[in-house]
Amino acid sequence: MVLGGPKMQNDYQDSTSTNSTATGLEKLSPVKVWIPQEGLASSSDNSSQFQTYGQSRVIGPLFFCLFTLSGFSGLIYESIWTYYLKLFLGHAAYAQTLVLMIFMGGMAIGSWFAARYANKWQNLLLAYAIVEGLIGLCALGFHGIFTTATALTYTHILPVSSSVTAANVFKWSLATTLILPQSILLGMTFPLMSGGLIRRVPEQSGSTIAMLYFTNSIGAVAGVLMSGFVLIGMVGLPGTMLIAGLINLILALVVWLLSKEGEPAPLPDHPKSYISKHDLRFSPPLLLVVALITGASSFMYEIGWIRMLSLVLGSSTHSFEIMLSAFILGLALGGLWIKRRIDQLKDQLWFLGVLQLLMGLLALCTLPLYGNTFKFMSFIMNALGRTDGGYFFFNLASHAVSLFIMLPATFCAGMTLPLLTALLLHTPQREKAIGNVYASNTMGAIIGVFLAVHVLMPTFGLKWIISFGAILDIALGWMLLWKSLPAPLGKSFIGPLALSSMAIVSVLGWVHLDPYQMASGVFRSGRENINRTDQILFHQDGQTATVSLSRAPDGRTAIYTNGKPDASIQMEAGKGISTDEITMTSLAALALGFSLEAKTVANIGMGSGMTSHILLASPYLQRLDTIEIEPAMVAAWRR
Repeated sequence: MVLGGPKMQNDYQDSTSTNSTATGLEKLSPVKVWIPQEGLASSSDNSSQFQTYGQSRVIGPLFFCLFTLSGFSGLIYESIWTYYLKLFLGHAAYAQTLVLMIFMGGMAIGSWFAARYANKWQNLLLAYAIVEGLIGLCALGFHGIFTTATALTYTHILPVSSSVTAANVFKWSLATTLILPQSILLGMTFPLMSGGLIRRVPEQSGSTIAMLYFTNSIGAVAGVLMSGFVLIGMVGLPGTMLIAGLINLILALVVWLLSKEGEPAPLPDHPKSYISKHDLRFSPPLLLVVALITGASSFMYEIGWIRMLSLVLGSSTHSFEIMLSAFILGLALGGLWIKRRIDQLKDQLWFLGVLQLLMGLLALCTLPLYGNTFKFMSFIMNALGRTDGGYFFFNLASHAVSLFIMLPATFCAGMTLPLLTALLLHTPQREKAIGNVYASNTMGAIIGVFLAVHVLMPTFGLKWIISFGAILDIALGWMLLWKSLPAPLGKSFIGPLALSSMAIVSVLGWVHLDPYQMASGVFRSGRENINRTDQILFHQDGQTATVSLSRAPDGRTAIYTNGKPDASIQMEAGKGISTDEITMTSLAALALGFSLEAKTVANIGMGSGMTSHILLASPYLQRLDTIEIEPAMVAAWRR
C-alpha cells in the first residue's frame, strides 16, 4: 500500500498545520492520510484530526517499547505453562509439544478473529488494551485454577475413568482448556497493535510491521531467559505468573490512556491503492499459502535443531531455554534488518523468493556443520571449571553454539512475515492481511511441529526433518522467483536452480549424522562416553529422545538416552559385572523387600530390562506393568 506517490497525490489531503503558535510536535513532517472526497465537509475538523495523528511519529517508539514487554510476558507464559503441564501430563517433551501446539493454535485463532473483525472496530489500540487486560487477569488466576482443577482430576476423575484412553483424553482436554483462552488472546495482540499503528502512519506500513515483529521477538528472547534463569528461582512458578500478569495489566492501562485521543478510521477501499486482482503474482491466497508453508518449515527446523543440540548441550530445561531464545533471536534480528529496507524494495515478491531459497540452503548447511559442535563443546567442558562462574560461561558457550547452527536460517525466516504482510497490504485485504498472515503462519507452525515430532522424527530421523523443511523452502523460493520475473529472464536461473538441486542431493546422499557423536554425551564430561571401537547396535530418533545401544569388545552393552548412559550390562560371563547391574538389581530387591508377597508391581522405565527381569523372579508376582514413555527405548531393549 503506497500512499502519497506522485500519481496519487490528488487523492490525499496534506495535514500541514498553519497554526502560527505550533510547537515542536507540529513541526514534524506531516503524515498524509487518504480521505475520500465526500468526507471533506469540514476542512477545519479534518485539519484538527490530522494534527492529532501527526504526533504518532513521537509516540511510535513508546508503542514499540510496550510491545517489547508484551513479547516478554508472552514467552514467560509459554515457558511457565510447560513447567505446569509437565507436572500434570508426566513428561517434559510431551508437555513442550502440547504447549507449543496449543500456544500456536490459540494464536492462529486469535489472529484470524482479529483479521475478521478488526476493520469494524473504531479504535484498535483500545481493543488491544482490553485484550492485554484480559491476558493479565487470566494470568493472575492461573495458578489457583490449575491446582484446583488438577486436584479434582486426581481425586475424583481419574479414579473412576473407564479406560486409560478416556483418562488421557480428559487430561489433554483439561490442559488445552487451561491455556487455550489466554493463547487466543495473545494471538490478537500483534494484529491489533499493528493495525492501530498503521492507521496512524500508513505510508510506513512495512517498516512498522517489521519493527513490531523485532520488538516483540526480542522481548520474547528476554522473557524465556528471565523466566528460566532468574524468576522461577526467585519467586517460583506462581510468582512468575503473577509478574507476567502484572506486566500485561500495566500495558493495558498505559495503552488505554494513549488510545483515549481516538484513532483514524480504517482507510476505505480505493482501487488505486491496490495491486490489480488479476495480477497473479500478488494473489492473496497464494501469499497465505506461502505464509503457511514457511511457518511449517521454520518449525521443522526448530524441532530438528533443538533435538540435535540437546545431544551437544544436554536436554536440561536451561538448555532448552537457551536454544529457544537463540531461535527467536534470529527471527528478531531478521525483522530488524528488513525494517529500514522493506518500504524501499522495488520488488518485494522477488526478494521474498530469494530469501526462501537462501533459507533452505542455509538450513541444509547446518547438517554438515553439526559435527563441529561436539568438538567445540568438548573443548569448552575441558577448559571450564566446575564452578558457578564456569556454569555461567558454559551457558554463554551453549548460546553461541545454538546461534552458530540457527542464526543464518532464522535471520532469513525473520524477514518473511513482515514481507508477506507488506505484500498483502497492497491487496484488498488491507488490515485483514495482518491477522490473516499471522494466522496462516501459525497454522503452518502447528503442521510443522506435528509432522516433525510424530512423523518425520520417528520414521526418518533428524536429518530428514531439516532436509524436508529445506526442500519446502527451496521449492517455495523458486516458485516465488518464477512468479516475480518475466518469462525471458527464466533461463538465467537455470544455473542457480541446478546448484540448489545439487546441494539437496549432496546433503541427502553424502551427509550422515555420526551416531558415535550423537551418543557421546560430551556435555557431561567433555569426552565421548562411547569408544569408536564399540559397535553401534541400534540408533533411533524417537518422539521424546534419541536412543542408542552399543556393545564394547569386552561384551559390555550400554543403552543411551540423548547421550546419557542409562543402563549397562556385562553380556559375557567371567568378566565381572557393571555398576549399573548392582543398581538395577537393588531397585527390584528393595521393592520386593517392602512387600515380599506383592502380586502386582509397576516398574517405571524399561532401560535394559534387568529390573523387570529380577521382579519376575518373585514366585508371588502375578502381574508386572513396565511403563516406558519412549517406544525407541523398547525397540533398543529388544535388540
